Amino acid sequence: MRETVLEVHNLQVEFPSDNNSLKAVDGISFELCRGETLGIVGESGSGKSVTSLAIMGLIQTPGRVTGGEIWFRQQPQAKPINLLELPPEQMQLHRGCDLAMIFQEPMTSLNPVFTIGFQLTEAIMRHQNVSTVEAERIAIAGLQEVKLLPSDEQIQQQYLESWSQTHPHSPKPDGYKLAQLVKQHKEAILDRYPHQLSGGQLQRVMIAMAISCNPLLLMADEPTTALDVTVQATILELLRDLQQTREMALIFITHDLGLISEIADQVAVMYRGKIVEYGAAADIFSNPQHPYTKGLVACRPTLNHRPHKLLTVSDYMSVEERANGELLIQAKEPLQPIEISPEEIRTRLTQLEEQPPLLQVRGLTVGFPVRGIFGATKRYNLAVNDVSFDVKPGETLGLVGESGCGKTTLGRTLLRLIEPMSGQIIFDGQDITHLKGEALQKLRREMQIVFQNPFSALDPRMKVGDAVMEPLVIHSVGKSLKQRRERVAELLERVGLSTDGMNRYPHQFSGGQRQRICIARSLALNPKFIICDESASALDVSVQAQVLNLLKELQSDFQLTYIFISHDLSVVKFMSDRILVMNQGQIVEQGTAETIYREPKQAYTQKLIASIPTGSPERIHNRQSRTI
Repeated sequence: MRETVLEVHNLQVEFPSDNNSLKAVDGISFELCRGETLGIVGESGSGKSVTSLAIMGLIQTPGRVTGGEIWFRQQPQAKPINLLELPPEQMQLHRGCDLAMIFQEPMTSLNPVFTIGFQLTEAIMRHQNVSTVEAERIAIAGLQEVKLLPSDEQIQQQYLESWSQTHPHSPKPDGYKLAQLVKQHKEAILDRYPHQLSGGQLQRVMIAMAISCNPLLLMADEPTTALDVTVQATILELLRDLQQTREMALIFITHDLGLISEIADQVAVMYRGKIVEYGAAADIFSNPQHPYTKGLVACRPTLNHRPHKLLTVSDYMSVEERANGELLIQAKEPLQPIEISPEEIRTRLTQLEEQPPLLQVRGLTVGFPVRGIFGATKRYNLAVNDVSFDVKPGETLGLVGESGCGKTTLGRTLLRLIEPMSGQIIFDGQDITHLKGEALQKLRREMQIVFQNPFSALDPRMKVGDAVMEPLVIHSVGKSLKQRRERVAELLERVGLSTDGMNRYPHQFSGGQRQRICIARSLALNPKFIICDESASALDVSVQAQVLNLLKELQSDFQLTYIFISHDLSVVKFMSDRILVMNQGQIVEQGTAETIYREPKQAYTQKLIASIPTGSPERIHNRQSRTI
């Protein structure tokens, strides 16, 4: 018999709004057994994270749990306890010990002024009656379990190999010396601060902290959203291994159904606070019943298909809110996506090839100085190393690679936001590598960028209309304020936003709407060339599909040329004519989108493709078979 760990019955969570209460979670129920993974999927605002926070007892005022029960069983034969009835002092004993959570953004979850070691040992000593030395031992064991630290034997082996190369004629260090070196190596990671680790490493620290007290239930709230597909695949594999080793129950929260397919046994699909579909992962993917689930499955670009346009949730259902607040959802029969034929692809590539390049990059190198003791430049870290390529007018050139490979640095250097060390940037026949002052400002009208995070790209104190109008003011476009406001209204309407929002602030818009505002601002000066830097990476899959469709429509209407930067090869393949694959500052492979996917030559490209979650029933079956 399966051992039930968690039972949620009719859970309701409300937050006060202007006129009444908003039901963030509206009467949901589910159960979870030991060793089982429940995937909770849905768009932002569907109630996924609020559900996990309610289980952890972390709903902040003015929000409150208004109904339901959350039964948690610590031992197989023990009487379950209702977590909602526990006093705060007793709930603290369970939180972090029996119940643990991995939050979405590790950099905001970890305190930047304390070391990794301090924060790990603090959690251990809070729930286990152990000394500081023992807490450090447990912390190190946790870091080794999440593979942030090698095992003692691996550290010794690495040191001996290094010693043999640097001291070929000297005797090897004895056991005591090796033990001291291992101890120093392990203590060094504990002494690091959060900013000294990468995103993937920080997420491993969060996982080590969560499992340090051997919890029965682990909740992971969007733990891989901001990570590369390769790091994402590693984290998913790590969570699967830890769950099987420790027999934990796992709740995995995400907006991406493809990602859920890689880890979940059961799936709950949430929409506006309700579970609209619940079942086995293989069934949800092979035969989704609810139109919302069908829309989520269809939203994500796939490597096997190349449609002209991605379908969205609105293609599968219409939603009407009644006067009493109830939602009337009606299924729609979506139009079948029209595939781009091989002949269309060949014709377009031929037409692009016949044109002279709009952008030429030759031998571009960008480095960041590493300072010595007295401030002198000791050496340079080369973020972009001898890169050359062309971009044709009207083309979309995809730039793909892991974080730190140099994609963003290359994009910003092309716009002269970062100074290159050497090489040439030729735009529209003009060498812009060393342009300055008025000539460089004039160039800005032709070259624009859409940044990854729309909230940080917009001034929170500036109204949206003023933000879109700002380029017009700087470049003296438009004879009067009225003409400029008309231009802003035209741009907002073109990207699918109402002109009523011109006097609102960025925080009053959703993430997808803010990204549309940034796109409208980039179009204000009628540029020829736009760099899209991870412009859809942090968005829900349905909103991402809308933004990608919009970018394609705008390219067709305004004859725009794009460099589309992303770590997700499926998104890049949908958008791009040709793809450049970057690794460690260099272009390791380039070719047409179809060639890169179907005939990748480099092992690095093959790894990127293999890391993309597909969401296919066959892949779910293979994963579950390996687990059994």
